[in-house]
Amino acid sequence: MAEDTIAAMIDHTLLKQNARADQIIQLCDQAKENGFCSVCINPSYVSLCADQLKHSSVKVCTVIGFPLGATTTATKVFEANEAIENGADEVDMVINVGKLKSGDWNFVREDIRRVVVGVAGRAIVKVIIETCLLTDEEKIKVCEICKEVGADFVKTSTGFSTDGATESDIKLMRQTVGPSMGVKASGNVRSIESAKAMISAGATRLGTSSGLAIVNGSTASNSY
Repeated sequence: MAEDTIAAMIDHTLLKQNARADQIIQLCDQAKENGFCSVCINPSYVSLCADQLKHSSVKVCTVIGFPLGATTTATKVFEANEAIENGADEVDMVINVGKLKSGDWNFVREDIRRVVVGVAGRAIVKVIIETCLLTDEEKIKVCEICKEVGADFVKTSTGFSTDGATESDIKLMRQTVGPSMGVKASGNVRSIESAKAMISAGATRLGTSSGLAIVNGSTASNSY
């Protein structure tokens, strides 16, 4: 697979809490120069990125309920809508893992559904399920819910928990959601080799802060 094809699947990511405005501007410049799909940034930088990218094909992606997913559903819906008003094209929401682990699947379903419905037709919704904290049975069930309520993607990880994407998880997620829904691998995508492995396993999007290393054929040491 050609590097430019892989570049077009990358969400070029900077979610560190100490990220400066000049670093976000640089992220946007890198995304434009390398033909990345989007930049993925915290909500407070959505307006800045929308301005920096307004004459390009690079999308603005932001995160909702990040990184714990433990905010209320109403907060997530508000956050997603505000992000879209500020210029976001895609929102990556974190599920409430604690509610899932408590067996409250009705809450998990409604939490996801209300964000999907709340932004319908205005933004792509990716649902971060934090695979490293789930059993295979839980991964399957939450992916089925995401498909049922109309989410556009399922996504492996925040990059802020105990691990990131694995090939086995990507394969399981792809098998569960079928061929038409998006699957995003995030965390552990640090090189062209790992990027190709995730794509071969079924990923259609890559969330990584190692985009430059990937397109340059090197390996980054960062965790996201």
